[in-house]
Amino acid sequence: MKLLFYLIFLIIGLLIFNLIKSKNKGFSKNFIFTLLCTILIFNIVLNPKVCIDSALEGAQLFLNSVFVSLFPFLVLINIMLYYDGVNIYSNLLGGILCKPLKLPRECSVVILISILCGYPLGAKYACELYEKKIISYTTCERLISIASNPSPLFILGAIGTSMLKDPSLGLILLISSYLSCIIMSFLLPSHKNLNDNIYLYRNVTKENTTIGDILKNSIDNAIKTSISIGGFIIFFSVLTAIIKNNILFDIVFKSISSFTGMNLVLLESFFLGLLEMTNGTHLISELNIDILYKLIIISFFIAFSGISIISQTYSITYKYNFPINLYVKRKVLQGLVCILLTLIIYKSNMLDLSQSTFNIGLMNYSSINLKKIFLIEVFILSIPIVMKKLLIRFS
Repeated sequence: MKLLFYLIFLIIGLLIFNLIKSKNKGFSKNFIFTLLCTILIFNIVLNPKVCIDSALEGAQLFLNSVFVSLFPFLVLINIMLYYDGVNIYSNLLGGILCKPLKLPRECSVVILISILCGYPLGAKYACELYEKKIISYTTCERLISIASNPSPLFILGAIGTSMLKDPSLGLILLISSYLSCIIMSFLLPSHKNLNDNIYLYRNVTKENTTIGDILKNSIDNAIKTSISIGGFIIFFSVLTAIIKNNILFDIVFKSISSFTGMNLVLLESFFLGLLEMTNGTHLISELNIDILYKLIIISFFIAFSGISIISQTYSITYKYNFPINLYVKRKVLQGLVCILLTLIIYKSNMLDLSQSTFNIGLMNYSSINLKKIFLIEVFILSIPIVMKKLLIRFS
């Protein structure tokens, strides 16, 4: 074991020596990433059980929670897009959803996908619209920052009910998250492009394309996207475990804590939340601090999304040359806006909801008649059509 430690210090020493010796300006960036990867590799070698367990936990989380809920959505969305769903939804909901956000009508389907499914599907389907020349580059760049929120199931279920033990707090976070996206549409510059309001491409299914081909292509696309997301979840699960169990990071956090006077556990939890939203939110929810402070930190996490989800988004957007540094700055701004909204909603007591009254609204599906569910769905789907008719009549 001592020999292994000596080998680690020798390799790190050689890397630092090469950094000092090299005069290449771009070398420092390469050195930093090489050094970090070297440290992580040695941590995996020295703590194989911790890394394997964390990888298995990440894989289990992906298979049991993410994949089973995400995969059917992706297949259905892809099929819908093959059958010109963009054009249909732009006619039904384009004016209602997109006009207040200063977006073209064709963006309505991306807004809906983002609202229902959350990260990172808003970015994925925004880029698909751009790739098909339905929207312009500037509109897509703006849309990626607006259609950027967690899924309602994650906020209400995982955070509100499971972590904070109070669904009404989850509702506060959900409203502040969605409102922050709306406010971002007003804060971000809107560069008017004449082509943005013209439907440049119509994805009508070709006559020789069978439902079997469409289903196969949709499933292939959904599997590729799901596996990519799963890879990020597993990698960041291992990375989080290494940071938690690494003495070097512990020394760094203790130094920062003693210098700033911040609580060590709070500092570590906040850092891990910036790295990976779900794990950080869970750690913050277990801290013995005031509930308002928990809501403030968690609201920033869900709006900022974390390096893990930002990396997932970048893996989708990089080939279109959308600047990731601008996206990160906008996510930080959205996080600050979300904090402010959470403070206003919580302090003003706008949502006077107790846990018992909230649970009445979230009835168990087993107690609801299937006919009632069908009638509710028909009613909800008919609302946009009725609103559109009224808008046309009174315009």
